[in-house]
Amino acid sequence: MRTIQFREAICEAMSEEMRRDESIYLMGEEVAEYNGAYKASKGMLDEFGPKRVIDTPIAELGFAGIAVGSAMNGNRPIVEFMTFNFSLVGIDQIINNAAKMRQMSAGQFPMPMVFRGPTASAGQLGATHSQAFENWFANTPGLKVVVPSTVYDAKGLLKAAIRDNDPVIFMESEQMYGDKGEVPEGEYTIPLGVADIKREGTDVTIVSFGKIIKEAHIAADELAKEGISCEIIDLRTVRPMDYDTILNSVKKTNRLVVLEEAWPFASVASEITYMVQEKAFDYLDAPVQRITTADTPAPYSPTLLKEWLPNAQDVIKAVKKVTYK
Repeated sequence: MRTIQFREAICEAMSEEMRRDESIYLMGEEVAEYNGAYKASKGMLDEFGPKRVIDTPIAELGFAGIAVGSAMNGNRPIVEFMTFNFSLVGIDQIINNAAKMRQMSAGQFPMPMVFRGPTASAGQLGATHSQAFENWFANTPGLKVVVPSTVYDAKGLLKAAIRDNDPVIFMESEQMYGDKGEVPEGEYTIPLGVADIKREGTDVTIVSFGKIIKEAHIAADELAKEGISCEIIDLRTVRPMDYDTILNSVKKTNRLVVLEEAWPFASVASEITYMVQEKAFDYLDAPVQRITTADTPAPYSPTLLKEWLPNAQDVIKAVKKVTYK
């Protein structure tokens, strides 16, 4: 196993798939000459040339539309948004065309494409650059939504996303590009829609995804010192969601905490809570607890931002609440 950075895993996944299939190309702002805003496409222009690694103007609506049209004509585009906050400029193409074209054409136009880039907060970037839209996109039939939390998962999931014949929203984090992790030398993919139990436990289930899951691991380590055993499930794919893994864990632990870096209203946590109360109500020994950001735009002040974001102490409090400790 090699140890590489998250950004290198993203680059390897795209490069390996582009070597395998000439219909795949990458486009977005600064992906070519600048090697990517976060250096996630470093060296790709040199290898694949300007016809397959394409710098675009600052025009998300335009290049998202180009991607939709090229997918309809047999290509498999990868679109990088410098941040998913900017995807809102092109969301009409994603929601009204990419997500619906396969059904509206009675299957004549598969839409094999990936929209990727960073999501959620990344420090003091202000309210308009600190938003998590996983639940927005997951609310749309026709889209798949992937949010990896580890280097290993990022590479395997991105390769699977690129090979998928449906549009995939692949969300990363600016604060994870420098993370390091072990990745095999050989070929591997991770199927979409399969959650991963990152830590086995018996007393409470914690479900999370993306970079905020790190807070769950910190909390679980602290709680273990008090004899509380946490099972941590990483969704990896928000849609399709692996309900079975969640339900089986809840039936074992009888308690559930959901940790998410997003606003509380109509969140991914809300969907999980509904499904658990419908499918496993009799197994619950306490009400489900969810932990989200505060229900406000993200503050710029570092003091307020710290309060706004979920943290390990929030997880510890929620776990103690459901375990009556």
